[in-house]
Amino acid sequence: MIKGLALLSFCFLSGMWCGSLLGSSLGIDANVGGVGFAMIFFLLLKEASVKKGLWNGEFAFGIEFWNKLYIPIVIAMAASLNVKSALSSGLLAVLAGLLPVLLAFWVFKVLIKKLGTS
Repeated sequence: MIKGLALLSFCFLSGMWCGSLLGSSLGIDANVGGVGFAMIFFLLLKEASVKKGLWNGEFAFGIEFWNKLYIPIVIAMAASLNVKSALSSGLLAVLAGLLPVLLAFWVFKVLIKKLGTS
C-alpha cells in the first residue's frame, strides 16, 4: 500500500507542478488543470505498471485502493470549486462550463444512436 501512496504523491505533485506551469504560461496566477494532470499521470502509470508486469500483490492492492479513493474525491472537490468560481465570475464563466457538458451529452446521444445498443 505504501508504494501506491508514493505513486499517488508523485502524480499529485507532478500534476500540481504542470498545472502551475500551464497557468503561468497562460498569464493566470492560478493552477490550471493540476488535478486533471495528476489523474492522467496516475492512470498512465497504472497502465504502464500492468504492461511491465509489476502489477501484482501488494503493489496492485495499493494502487487499486488509492485509485478508487482518490479520483472520485478529487473530482468532487474540483467540481464544487469550479461551480463556486463560475457562479461568482458571471455568465461567461457559467456558459464556458455548461456548453461543453451539453455538447458531451449530445455527442454521447449521437454515438449511442449510431453504434446502437447490443
